[in-house]
Amino acid sequence: MQPQAIAISGRAGGSGAMMRLAWLAVLTAAVVLMQAAAALAKPESLAPLAERVSPAVVNITTSTVVEGRTGPQGIVPEGSPFEDFFREFQDRNGNGTRPRRSSALGSGFVISEDGFIVTNNHVIDGADEIEIEFFPGDGQPKELLPAEVIGTDPNTDIALLKVKAPAPLKFVKFGDSDTARVGDWVVAMGNPLGQGFSLSAGIVSARNRELSGSYDDYIQTDAAINRGNSGGPLFNMDGDVVGVNTAILSPNGGSIGIGFSMASNVVVKVVEQLKQYGETRRGWLGVKIQDVDSDLAEAMGLERARGALVTDVPNGPAKDAGVLAGDVIVSFDGVDVKDTRGLVRQVGNAEVGKTVRVVVYREGKTETLRVTLGRREDAERGPSSESGSGDAPGSTEKELLGLSVGVLTDQMRAELNVAEDVQGLAILSVDETSEAWEKGLRAGDVITEAGQQKVAAISDLEARVSEAEEAGRKSLLLLVRRGGEPRFVALNLAE
Repeated sequence: MQPQAIAISGRAGGSGAMMRLAWLAVLTAAVVLMQAAAALAKPESLAPLAERVSPAVVNITTSTVVEGRTGPQGIVPEGSPFEDFFREFQDRNGNGTRPRRSSALGSGFVISEDGFIVTNNHVIDGADEIEIEFFPGDGQPKELLPAEVIGTDPNTDIALLKVKAPAPLKFVKFGDSDTARVGDWVVAMGNPLGQGFSLSAGIVSARNRELSGSYDDYIQTDAAINRGNSGGPLFNMDGDVVGVNTAILSPNGGSIGIGFSMASNVVVKVVEQLKQYGETRRGWLGVKIQDVDSDLAEAMGLERARGALVTDVPNGPAKDAGVLAGDVIVSFDGVDVKDTRGLVRQVGNAEVGKTVRVVVYREGKTETLRVTLGRREDAERGPSSESGSGDAPGSTEKELLGLSVGVLTDQMRAELNVAEDVQGLAILSVDETSEAWEKGLRAGDVITEAGQQKVAAISDLEARVSEAEEAGRKSLLLLVRRGGEPRFVALNLAE
């Protein structure tokens, strides 16, 4: 009955209905084609991907000779009345002081046909022998191959190994980790818990995670990663390595779906340097820095919190170029500086010996300085000395900004381990209800600058407070040292 009703509804109505049906057919066909295309783009099985990349994934076995134990550790508690008995038993059986060999397992992946292999530094750290086992497949070595260490980088936990194979090896290439999006599918492969080659799948859970290092840039994933997976690759769906599986967050040592892989864009730079030099060569600016929060930005007259605030400038490239404590580095080598972490990575990735433009915010305006970068590894081997000048005046006390301060005396210098050439005011006590206490200031800290000017007397600090109030500032910027380490703190003038 319904088709007849449509047919007798008139010429115009019938034509319109036919057109609607035609458009509906076209849309239906389009949807079917899109679903088919999506199915082709994302296969239901990961088997083709696994078959393609697995020949380049390796198991790594390390062994280390450790000194024999001097007592029955691990058998009875130290100090137990049975300790002498078990020590005598070990000695009688020759296990007391005899060296023994300890082994460990990890993962890695081949990045070139001539045998370069990437893994974690902690997988091979301290190993006397390293052996590589390849995934069984056509053309792959059947026996274990010994590997030599080309170079390591503890800062990113990356190591580069090399094996001599009888034939060209199958290898995988690095992808661009910056293109990995939260929600993208990824695959982890390795040797979890010594069970041999194993694959797990998940998604990118988060990006740009920081764990503990200055150069950290981790991809977080819920793909199962366990002990033994360390050093193995994290693949995207194109079969490119976007991360090196490094760590897990777990209360029990097993995977709970929070794993971390060092981003490939960090690893690539490290591997290139290890291959070329056998070590890393990172740029060095030569400053101590801290983040700029909203209080610091307001106190310094910045329109918003950005950049990296320089707390100290020891001898080095930055000092030679005229960078001063209190400067805010807002641009490095043509790239805006978001925070201290960003600056550390930018400088570390820069070429040693390169002259770069550094834009600093100083006293309400920006200045561009040219800095020739040094090498961080050289600087870390020999720490630079700091300098200062002036003598500390008399020993008056004053309460300001929730602080009780006094001029440094010889007795204070000795107690606080403060160098003779450091000028400033010692914090004698802090009101525990004050903002100063909330921001971490404590008795024994030394204020060396206020309002980005040196202070050597109580009157200097009082003058800086008055100047800030007259300028309409809500807070005052202090440079405070504790144990020789400097940091800036902005205190509200309403205190």
